[in-house]
Amino acid sequence: MPGGPVATSSGLGADAPKSKWAGIFMTAFAAFGGILFGYDTGTIGGIIAMNDWLCTFGQGTTPNCTITTSQKSLVVSILSVGTVFGALAAAPIADWTGRRMGIIISCLVFSIGIAFQTASTAMPLFVVGRVAAGLGVGLVSCLIPMYQSECSPKWIRGAVVSCYQWAITIGLLLASIVNNATQARADHSSYRIPIAIQFIWAVILSGGMFFLPESPRYLVKRGRADAAAAALSRLLGVPPSDRLVVTELGEIQENLRLEEEMGQSSYLDCFRDGGNRIRLRTITGIALQGWQQLTGINFIFYYGTSFFKNSHVGNPFLQSVATNVVNVGMTVPGIWLVDRAGRRNLLLIGALGMLICEYIVAITGVTISVENIVGQKVLIAFVCIYIAFFAATWGPIAWVVTGEIFPLNVRAKAMSLSTASNWIWNWGIGFATPYLVDPGPGNADLGAKVFFIWGTTCVGCLIFTYFCIPETKGLALEQIDILYQNTTPRNSIKYRNQLMAREEGRTVDTEDVEVHSSDEKA
Repeated sequence: MPGGPVATSSGLGADAPKSKWAGIFMTAFAAFGGILFGYDTGTIGGIIAMNDWLCTFGQGTTPNCTITTSQKSLVVSILSVGTVFGALAAAPIADWTGRRMGIIISCLVFSIGIAFQTASTAMPLFVVGRVAAGLGVGLVSCLIPMYQSECSPKWIRGAVVSCYQWAITIGLLLASIVNNATQARADHSSYRIPIAIQFIWAVILSGGMFFLPESPRYLVKRGRADAAAAALSRLLGVPPSDRLVVTELGEIQENLRLEEEMGQSSYLDCFRDGGNRIRLRTITGIALQGWQQLTGINFIFYYGTSFFKNSHVGNPFLQSVATNVVNVGMTVPGIWLVDRAGRRNLLLIGALGMLICEYIVAITGVTISVENIVGQKVLIAFVCIYIAFFAATWGPIAWVVTGEIFPLNVRAKAMSLSTASNWIWNWGIGFATPYLVDPGPGNADLGAKVFFIWGTTCVGCLIFTYFCIPETKGLALEQIDILYQNTTPRNSIKYRNQLMAREEGRTVDTEDVEVHSSDEKA
């Protein structure tokens, strides 16, 4: 049967020689913002285990200082309260100031929060600093994938956006290394040095963004065609008058014209359905980011040092370094595979691998004692394998998918909702975990048994991916619109192959392409 309309957009620089690396380097640099996200996540997990910090902000005397479960929950999770509001504010900021300037503003907000945390010696100011830093991280976590998706050549867009997740893992690793280097200091520098280093990341990112071009899609939306052509020229590595620039600019303008015929968008428009299936796409993005958090990965990066301390196997700070090395190393295969194996396949494989590992960790934790060193080493080994599956699949690909599945007229708002979902679940897990894991009155004292929960949520990840995530590998953003209009996620691989074949001038057996019927659309 017919496969529906054929996309005419080739994507940003799709016809350009694949040796045009200038635009790739420029958009990949923006991924440096992931270090802000990752470093802060990794730093707090080590800081709350440092003796000087515990004595400064908690109760007791050296070396037996502690904080309560509620204080631990507050300090770790409060960052995510700021990130939720930052993610929601990203849409109006992105549409008002632009993607590039929005990232620069985010760095300023983030730096204010870091200043508060560095100067604090009491819990109230430290918490306020965590909230302010969260605002900046929330803005960055939405604006950078948006900027990269709109500026990257489609043939390598998935890998470029995946670099954001890789930067997050590098930030986590750097944090664990710095924590290990300063944790034995007997004064406030033990926690102030890891916190203050974050000023460096903010300066590098904001300084670099001053020299990068604005998103051409944003400039077209603002009616600045000449500026959009100049930005495309830099990203494609060709003169503004080149055919590639003229063609790409025309396609962006045409796509925007068609979308503007539907009127100005609001957050409510993200949930209105129609031929473009915007409601399905918005719910998919929101749910995907939620499921990414429900894999349980941030349990390791927020509370891993405390968890490893209870295993009584070696230095828990060094074990956190080891898990972060795995996280960084295994993100690289994910970057390589995302534009080869595809988004959908990798998400399915990752969910399956994680749920197996997490059930093994949980079963090991309930069947052996903490004195069984060999058993504890097996537990830690499967934690590392679980992290490897996450790093190569759900870590980067969740950001790739949410960066490319939304149409231009609601992209900023839909992405902000998706990112806010990530941070809401991040907050919920960060807040609840101490009560689930820690011993003591009013706590569940699950310990390693908490991995039964994470394994079960990964079953949900597997089912969600099968029914809701389409294959978008190699498609231009405008082609993804057409895919959603004419097929379902389960049948998207065949339809995607048809789109690619028609673009390349080949013919395929369209009878093999299953398109959803009108009653499915309803």
